Amino acid sequence: MSDFTSNFWSIYVAGITIIGIIGCGLLLWITSRKKVEATADNTTGHVWDEDLTEMNNPMPRWWMWLFVLTIVFGFGYLVAYPGLGTFKGQLGWTQLGEYQQEVEKANTELQPLYARFASMTTEDMAKDPAAMAIGERLFMNNCAQCHGSDARGSKGFPSLADGDWLHGGAPDDIRKTIHDGRVGVMPPMAAAVGSPEDVRNVTHYVLSLSGSPHDSLRASLGKSKFAACAACHGMDGKGNAALGAPNLTDDIWLHGWGEAAITAMINNGKTNEMPAQAGKLTDAQINVLTAYVWGLSHKAGASR
Repeated sequence: MSDFTSNFWSIYVAGITIIGIIGCGLLLWITSRKKVEATADNTTGHVWDEDLTEMNNPMPRWWMWLFVLTIVFGFGYLVAYPGLGTFKGQLGWTQLGEYQQEVEKANTELQPLYARFASMTTEDMAKDPAAMAIGERLFMNNCAQCHGSDARGSKGFPSLADGDWLHGGAPDDIRKTIHDGRVGVMPPMAAAVGSPEDVRNVTHYVLSLSGSPHDSLRASLGKSKFAACAACHGMDGKGNAALGAPNLTDDIWLHGWGEAAITAMINNGKTNEMPAQAGKLTDAQINVLTAYVWGLSHKAGASR
């Protein structure tokens, strides 16, 4: 990335800025020294379209001083704030510092709002309309971009409303996922499984685990080769929440369903990341968001 960045552009912009300010000052100085000789009727003697006469009315003095103050302000701004290359300004102002101050101010103002949820359990918060309204806003602002506004996800982004959890669906598991993030890794397994035919046979065995359409003969041949996958998914294919290994028996496919998708997964592997939210949200906000997410899969009639 360093090949595409340098100090040239910051110096270039700073140079143009300074030249522009100095140029404005020179223009004012030059024009203020130029005197137009007026005729007896206070005109410059220039006439257009036979009767359009230019009057000799100089710019008001106060208007000139506004330009001068603007120039002085420009130099003062460059001294106080960053604007001259890598110079940080005498006030030490930064966008990041401004943002952090605004966040701290907002968190301080919102602290009393979250305080009443601190002593509530996740289950109780999930029943509280006020907590769920706040949780929904937090979800829409921070989670819906990946999981969707209905929390049902899409290819590569898990649904949070179906009760199927890669890393566990208990409140503490969800809270840890939101707080710390998760990195899920499915390594390429073709070499461990065997030949391309063996990979295809394992694919059909995996399809058979969920009752999906498959070739029963290939599935029977792939069962023994599935041992290479059992270390994470278990011999029964029900997965392992401690490893984030998905359940292969429930017909829920995060990265696509069918022979081609599963074969590609075995051959190429996959890495997925859920970014940590601890740097964006306070513990109180994560607490409420946890209750909202937990409640999505614990509504009446939700799939378990």
